Amino acid sequence: MSRRLVISVVAANVLVIAVIGWLWLRRDEPRPGSYHGEPTSAFYAAIDTRAQDGSPLTPQEVFTAANQTVGTMRREATKEVADCDEILWGATAAGCTQALQATYRSGTTAGQFVIFNMSDGRAADALVAALGRDGFVRQDVLFDAATSRAQARALGHYVTVSWAGGTAHEQELVAALVALDGLGHVVQSRVVAAT
Repeated sequence: MSRRLVISVVAANVLVIAVIGWLWLRRDEPRPGSYHGEPTSAFYAAIDTRAQDGSPLTPQEVFTAANQTVGTMRREATKEVADCDEILWGATAAGCTQALQATYRSGTTAGQFVIFNMSDGRAADALVAALGRDGFVRQDVLFDAATSRAQARALGHYVTVSWAGGTAHEQELVAALVALDGLGHVVQSRVVAAT
């Protein structure tokens, strides 16, 4: 055998072993059964960049006593992270400086809400697109992802992600998703403050 052939065979075997190892070791992350993403709009032009927005959102501002319960679900936990990629798999949140997350649960439904503080509307739109094709947020509350519904919205330099699932009927899942999505209304107060 020629030296060139041996090197080619060894390289091909190493590549095959690496791919098999990657497939075997990678975590099988869940994706929602149904996903809808929306880019930012002119309504949010006043907060298109982080510089136009006074200060970062706080957990107390987003997760208030008034939204301890949304729809039929009750909030279980909240967290704030500076490394937004901790909350994501398969996608990256370039320019993100903060992510706030809450998990909710009722008897038949569960869900989570995340808001990302991106650098500007273009970065927010890019994250919404990436969530639709490359990866998604990590699931922090258990439900069957295959039958779940999710929605992501770019709102100026913010991205909100609402994700609901469970054993409830379709109408109940839609209602849970709408209730979670309502947590993103906090961004509208930022628009008012910036105008």
